[in-house]
Amino acid sequence: MAVDPVLEADLVSYVDDRLAPLRRIEVEAHLATRPDEAARIMADLRLRDELRLALVAPEAPGSRELATLARRLQSGLGRRRRLAVLRRCAAVGVFVALGWLAHEGTGPLAVRQSIASSAPPPFVGDALAAHQTSLVRSTMESQVETPRYDPAEIRAATAITMPEAPRGWRVRDVQVFPSPFGPSVEIALADRAGASHSLFGIRPGGFEVTKPQTTVSGPLAAAFWQQGPVAYALVGPAAERDALGDAAERLARSLY
Repeated sequence: MAVDPVLEADLVSYVDDRLAPLRRIEVEAHLATRPDEAARIMADLRLRDELRLALVAPEAPGSRELATLARRLQSGLGRRRRLAVLRRCAAVGVFVALGWLAHEGTGPLAVRQSIASSAPPPFVGDALAAHQTSLVRSTMESQVETPRYDPAEIRAATAITMPEAPRGWRVRDVQVFPSPFGPSVEIALADRAGASHSLFGIRPGGFEVTKPQTTVSGPLAAAFWQQGPVAYALVGPAAERDALGDAAERLARSLY
């Protein structure tokens, strides 16, 4: 089925939470393949949230002046968003004001810096659990593995775009798991040496664009990243943490 082209008006409506769920998925799929445009929309989403926070937190130090500015900018922003160029100008103005507040250590941006240094996102735990489940399945004769891997079919059924398996790796099994925001996908893989790995994809319920990072949990390591509405994790032995990070970089690039 043909998808209507995504226009600037769709992007504005996406930021304003005024799109139907199906159209939101179409816009997110559009942004997932356009990192520059996705970064622009992410900045708008952040500014929208910071405006809302400034307007509902009058007790914060320095927020009275910021709230006055935010109300004035928010009022004009609704009109300016009809024109993309003016919308960018309004966004820059809010960013400067909120950046000044963050510099004082009391603004929303200061909170985001602490979030950046927190533990891995919840979907990494889901990926590790799915990997361990695939290891259990591989030892059970009654559990038939499904090595047929069709990324197009997966995307049509789950709205998750999965990359091709790394070159030289073999697909052992493909499974769909439930998650809070729809189905997730786990692909059990064997690398060139036969070691067990898995590639996990999930819609975590938020829109981000992040570069691959790695973490270790006991005997396992995971390289995780997010491209638009879909998050990914490549899981394997902890001793291969660096190699997993390199492979995740290649997989992330292959999705653009």
